[in-house]
Amino acid sequence: MIIRRGALSLVALGVALAVAAGIGACRSQPAADFGAPVATTPPATVKKPTIRDGALPKAGPVDAPARLRIPALDLDATVDAVGIDAKTGDFAVPPSVDRVGWYRYGPGFAADAGSIVVAGHVDSAAEGKGAFFRLGGLKAGDAVTLTGPDGRERKFEVVARERYRKTAVPLDRYFARDGAARLTLITCGGPFDAATRHYRDNVVVTAAAVEEAR
Repeated sequence: MIIRRGALSLVALGVALAVAAGIGACRSQPAADFGAPVATTPPATVKKPTIRDGALPKAGPVDAPARLRIPALDLDATVDAVGIDAKTGDFAVPPSVDRVGWYRYGPGFAADAGSIVVAGHVDSAAEGKGAFFRLGGLKAGDAVTLTGPDGRERKFEVVARERYRKTAVPLDRYFARDGAARLTLITCGGPFDAATRHYRDNVVVTAAAVEEAR
């Protein structure tokens, strides 16, 4: 699954990283959109300096989620801390399709504000169905649980599901560090291009925090 855009800005650690960023592997036909993501600072008010010489921002204190559980999908997946692949500029999703990746330059497990971003594959020719194969089928009210590095749990509830062309994903919103704490789950969808072997769209599910880490 890929989010890729020329001179893409990812809001991270209060600054932006100008890269062509990607997130890999997708499902072809998710259900229709519903709801609205948690509001954040309008993009026009967000300062976006460019990181020079291709340098990545420094990650904050380690607060990495360890597992992601979504009962509606019968999903219990290991979460790896990932960043940006320096060679490709893509979001460095774990290569194994049964694992998902937490964006380590953004808010962590116990964040009290901002978007905790987790992305994953749907399938692969070699490994078959992946962790987010049915992500586009989540409904409003579906429960999501993150488990922290020390076994603590945090509960979320799905409030929105949206699909965008990869060139039109509002990344400032989904990688933001402001606004109410929420979990952002990303994969792919839409038509599959057999020539490029990529899906056209990205599917984004927003889950609002309903319980602090405990």
